[in-house]
Amino acid sequence: MSIRVGPKDSELISQYRNGSEIAFERLVDKYKTKVYTTILMIVKEQGVAEDLLQDVFVKVIQTLNSDRYNEEGKFHPWLMRIAHNLAIDHFRKMKRYPMVVMEDGSNVFNTLHFAEQNVEDIKVKEETYALVRRLIEELPESQKQVLIMRHYMDLSFQEIAEQTGVSINTALGRMRYALINLRKKLKQINIAYDQIFYDK
Repeated sequence: MSIRVGPKDSELISQYRNGSEIAFERLVDKYKTKVYTTILMIVKEQGVAEDLLQDVFVKVIQTLNSDRYNEEGKFHPWLMRIAHNLAIDHFRKMKRYPMVVMEDGSNVFNTLHFAEQNVEDIKVKEETYALVRRLIEELPESQKQVLIMRHYMDLSFQEIAEQTGVSINTALGRMRYALINLRKKLKQINIAYDQIFYDK
C-alpha cells in the first residue's frame, strides 16, 4: 500500500498563493519531467520542448496569480492540458499553410492556382489562408485540436487517439465534424473568390 508523501497539490498551490515561492518550486519539481516528456512527444525537438516547458509554468504562474484559477483538486490534468495546448499551438504558428483535406477528399485549396506568383496572387493566397486559420480557431476545442494534430502536425489517427485519450473512432468523428463545420463556415462567407474553395 502506497503512502502519500508530502503535501497535496492543492496545499502547495494555497501556500504559493500566500507568498511561498518554495511551494511553487516543489510543484515544478514534481511535474516538470512529465510535462517536458509530453511536450517532447508532440514537438520532437528538445530545444523547442525546453522553451515550451518554461512557457507552461509561466502560464501556470499567471493563472495562479489571477482570480481565474478554479481547478481545485485537478491541478495535474489542468497542467497537462496547458502543456498539450501550447505544444499544439506551436505547430499552428509554425506551419502557415497546412493542407486541409475536406470530408469528400478534396483539398480546401485545390483550386488555388498561382502560376505567376505576382504580388496580387500572393496577397490573395495570404488572405485565404488567414481566413481558414481564423475559421479553424472558431471550431469547438475538441474539433480544432484533432484538425491541428492531423493537418498541421501530420499525426496519424492512432497517435491522435493516444495523445488525446480517446478512441480512434472518437478522433475520426471529431475530425469529420470539424471538416463539416469548416465547410459550413466557408459556405457562409460571401467573398468575391468563393469559387476558390470548391470544385464545381
